[in-house]
Amino acid sequence: MISVVAVDKNWGIGKDGDMPWKIPGEQKFFKEVTMGGVVVMGRKTLESLPGQRPLNGRRNIVLTRNSALHIGGFESVNSPEALLNIIHGENPEKVFLIGGAQIYRILLPYCKKAIVTKVHGEYDVDTYHPNLDCDSDWRIVDKSKEIISSNGTSYTIFTYENIFLCR
Repeated sequence: MISVVAVDKNWGIGKDGDMPWKIPGEQKFFKEVTMGGVVVMGRKTLESLPGQRPLNGRRNIVLTRNSALHIGGFESVNSPEALLNIIHGENPEKVFLIGGAQIYRILLPYCKKAIVTKVHGEYDVDTYHPNLDCDSDWRIVDKSKEIISSNGTSYTIFTYENIFLCR
């Protein structure tokens, strides 16, 4: 599994259930990376999607404690073990963890890689991703060659590798 996330300089990812920025270039990059794959999210991330509709061209799986949650176009699972069972036959390079914060904390240890868009700046956020720069199980293995700018916002894309899973 691969974690995909955009963070500010303090590893903030959201405010009041939404992203604190709208960056067309980063959104395009996210779509290109995840298209044709499986996206795994929590209920709150599902609720933040436009119209609570599944992401087109991808298999959408929601990890939730609510066993009664059934929304068209989404598969629901109630535990990390159940999730791992239903993605077992999928190409791990095409299974993407896309949030939110609680889901990242639970499933990050199962991710071999993390693609992190670091948005340059500090935003008003109330939700954070674990800081991989401070986690000895993770190391940077790639970085975009140049600073990217879209809609007046600059960012850099980093790829991290889970040292524990890559041994």
